[in-house]
Amino acid sequence: MSEKDDFDLQLFLPYLLNQAAEESSLAFQRVYKSRYGMLRTEWRVLFHLGIYGRMTATEIGQRARTHKTKISRAVQRLAERRFLRRDPDERDRRVEHLELTPTGLAAYRDLRAVAQECDAWLVRDLSPDETGQLRRLLVRLAG
Repeated sequence: MSEKDDFDLQLFLPYLLNQAAEESSLAFQRVYKSRYGMLRTEWRVLFHLGIYGRMTATEIGQRARTHKTKISRAVQRLAERRFLRRDPDERDRRVEHLELTPTGLAAYRDLRAVAQECDAWLVRDLSPDETGQLRRLLVRLAG
């Protein structure tokens, strides 16, 4: 290549956001994987049910912006391990209402505490103003 390419991959925003996301999620991933054998979509389903209560898989997929197939697999695995209960809808048998079991609720509370610790660790070198600004900007970018 004869011309100098001045594209800086390290400053390309999608690349940079992905690198930050991967790096920031590693510590949390080690915990939910080692303690509960969960995959990423599974802890997200667990958290949606822990935060919002009874929901359908479709509602979780919309909130989490995750494909229904991934949500369905996660729901199946969590149900098999008795973290959640599936109740068929009385009017539409294609729909199931999902709810955490006591085991699932305990796992959610445990992982929520770890998530809060991870969150605090990530912003440890930022001022409160910088932390607020970072959160606001990321929310805007996530749209």
